[in-house]
Amino acid sequence: MKDEITITVKDQDGNIHELICPLEMGLSLKDLCKAYELPMEAMCGGMAMCATCHCYILNETSSLPEKSDIEDALLSELFTTVPTSRLACQIQLTAAMDGLSIEIASH
Repeated sequence: MKDEITITVKDQDGNIHELICPLEMGLSLKDLCKAYELPMEAMCGGMAMCATCHCYILNETSSLPEKSDIEDALLSELFTTVPTSRLACQIQLTAAMDGLSIEIASH
């Protein structure tokens, strides 16, 4: 079994970052972006309260968890939401998400 996965992140300036994520740490997508010091605010610290970790999923993957009602409600308050919008703090990274590609939304 793999012990790390690669996530591709496009930042607000259009730069592409390849992030290596160790799986044993139980990181969320938000945690990974913060660990690499990418420009993702995540002001509430991952509590699904602020929507400042809004991102777009760029490649279709069935391995993502369903949106919770709380995540859905927060996203519905944003003007920049698209069908592939997610909150990075609500996505726990798993081996099945290897190759995931996201874009950090602008605020």
